[in-house]
Amino acid sequence: MSIDLTPLATEPRLLLEARLRPVQGARFQPTGFPNLGHAVYDSPNGGGRTVLVESAQSMANRLEAVCWDDTRDDWVGPLRGLPVVQVRDEAGKHITNSLIEAHRLNSPYILESKDKSVFNLLKERLAQFEQGRVNLRDLARALLEFDTNALLHGVFLAKKELAGGRLRLPRSLSAFVEADGARRAVSGGVKNDSYNPKGDTAKGFGNVPFARDEWTAERITAYFNLDLRQIRAYGLGGDVERLMILLALFKIRKFLAEGLRFRTACDLDVVEVEVTRPSTFEMPVLSDMEAELPALIDRIGESGGFGETRVHTVTYR
Repeated sequence: MSIDLTPLATEPRLLLEARLRPVQGARFQPTGFPNLGHAVYDSPNGGGRTVLVESAQSMANRLEAVCWDDTRDDWVGPLRGLPVVQVRDEAGKHITNSLIEAHRLNSPYILESKDKSVFNLLKERLAQFEQGRVNLRDLARALLEFDTNALLHGVFLAKKELAGGRLRLPRSLSAFVEADGARRAVSGGVKNDSYNPKGDTAKGFGNVPFARDEWTAERITAYFNLDLRQIRAYGLGGDVERLMILLALFKIRKFLAEGLRFRTACDLDVVEVEVTRPSTFEMPVLSDMEAELPALIDRIGESGGFGETRVHTVTYR
């Protein structure tokens, strides 16, 4: 039996919250930023301090990491057959791909390689956008053929040779993790040098004491926002819309099942998952999505939705 998505048919957003907690103990290490450290701010509801545990940028990466099988150098089983751009060296060894690369399809390993095969295909496919207003439906259809994930992750093709560097789509799926009622847990340690404790620390010798900041919190929450209106606006048909929604839900479910070890000192677990909008929608279980996605991907591919080639390869040199 197929997954019931009818409660989402007229909704502009699907909003979910996942309550999290440390796997062991009470402390966790939130994300940090250069010259800033941890992002700490006052809770708008007067509930004390809030600390950002994981940013939107990092969460986008984590949601995509659970979709790729590094051992097989391919999509995980239920997603195999989705379009992707692979980058390999001249010996055929994997370098990166458009799913995991920092700028996705706009990666310099794809667009700046001496191998211009994919770049020229993109340039030809996107030539219609050289002048005039960019039709996002046509852009979405082109991206569907090269990097289906871009319709969820968003993309900015900044290279001027590609329609003047003005082609972009915002994210359809976004997420972040916050901890409310946060309190700093200050500790420390020392890097020991048992042979020469008074050695030159600038060169890595000697005993080096250090301070360490972790946190505790009353509540840790992962927030997920799927822009259903944007997905429908692409006008790619019912099967592709269904694929985009199920792919987004697959990412969320798999991330919550496998991807919550953010750092050595930030290993979290799920307490509960709640759909906050619309309340009538029930989040499908991972196994049901794993069962439905392969046939849906095959059906779109057979109809020509993914173009002639689902895997484009760039030889980086």
